[in-house]
Amino acid sequence: MSSSLSVSSQLNKVLRSHYLSLPQGGLCLVTYVWIDGSGESLRSKTRTLESEPSSIEDIPEWNFDGSSTNQAETSSSDMILVPVCIFRDPFTLDPNKLVLCEVLKHNCKPADTNHRHVCKKIMEKVKDFHPWFGMEQEYTLLGIDGHPYAWPSKGYPKPQGPYYCGVGADRAYGRDIVECHYKACIYAGIKICGANAEVKPSQWEFQVGPCEGIEVGDHLWMARFLLHRVCEDFGVIATLDPKPIPGNWNGAGCHTNFSTEATRAEGGLEHIEKIIEKLRAHHVQHIRVSDPHGGQDNQRRLTGFNETSSIHEFSAAVADRGVSIRIPLQVGKDKRGYLEDRRPAANCDPYAVTSAIAQTSLMEEEEEDTLNDLDINDLE
Repeated sequence: MSSSLSVSSQLNKVLRSHYLSLPQGGLCLVTYVWIDGSGESLRSKTRTLESEPSSIEDIPEWNFDGSSTNQAETSSSDMILVPVCIFRDPFTLDPNKLVLCEVLKHNCKPADTNHRHVCKKIMEKVKDFHPWFGMEQEYTLLGIDGHPYAWPSKGYPKPQGPYYCGVGADRAYGRDIVECHYKACIYAGIKICGANAEVKPSQWEFQVGPCEGIEVGDHLWMARFLLHRVCEDFGVIATLDPKPIPGNWNGAGCHTNFSTEATRAEGGLEHIEKIIEKLRAHHVQHIRVSDPHGGQDNQRRLTGFNETSSIHEFSAAVADRGVSIRIPLQVGKDKRGYLEDRRPAANCDPYAVTSAIAQTSLMEEEEEDTLNDLDINDLE
């Protein structure tokens, strides 16, 4: 097993803890986190501030080399980091901070993978609907060699069945990582609301929300950063690939729960059904924003098998996990609540997905036509 772990994870952690416990003399370490040119990977770097920031306004903008993150040419490589959301740092502890950043080009226009810029505008437009989101992030643990963590070196583990929410050494692989990530998220101030073992062995899920508007994207991206960072300490990899193992194994999604003030109120099911029909009419556009590559990654996952719908067809039903949009059983009984969009892939950009849902569901068609800068096509 040790050969599948990273070399760095085997460094002396007791020695490391000694240095981390040294006093900082009132200084504060701030780690800037941003989305790189792939649209799915994260980068970070740290600087020293003279004192602990009390708000996001106290954290200055910074820059980085965009030519090294696939975001700029070498001849004009400076990119701007604009702090947008601040969290406590669970790795170096208080008073140190993590800060999520938007990326701007040297001309101050949003970077190509900065979908938060558009998302913020859309969420501002629909704020009176009080849109709530909850996102269910599935991921798969791999060894440093790319082989699924704890799977036999040759062959396959037992078929799916006992692993979902399973307990036991032969059913749950990597629980230490899951529990450490959960605690790290809580310490950081992320709105994590749950975690569980998933259907495929070495596959897990955590949930973020409910959050209103753009907050779910901010918190999910930082939760992903913490996941990769925790996995780094343990020497394994967390992949968000929608179908990391071909064949009769479940893929990995990022199911997105959505509600409004109207759907949560008495008789809200009628509003949910109207939203579903709007989503039906824009199915192709939503598939295009369901992963960072225009839906190409999701083609491997949305096959109509392994608890997915077909990528080519839109469907909706109560309590059915083989459809595009699921109405939970309790929502069907209460006739109010939320819907679950099961199409987004595990590696989706939550800003792009929630923007698309909000725009399709809550913005009038004539209003959409006049808001070219908020067009869903900008999110593809």
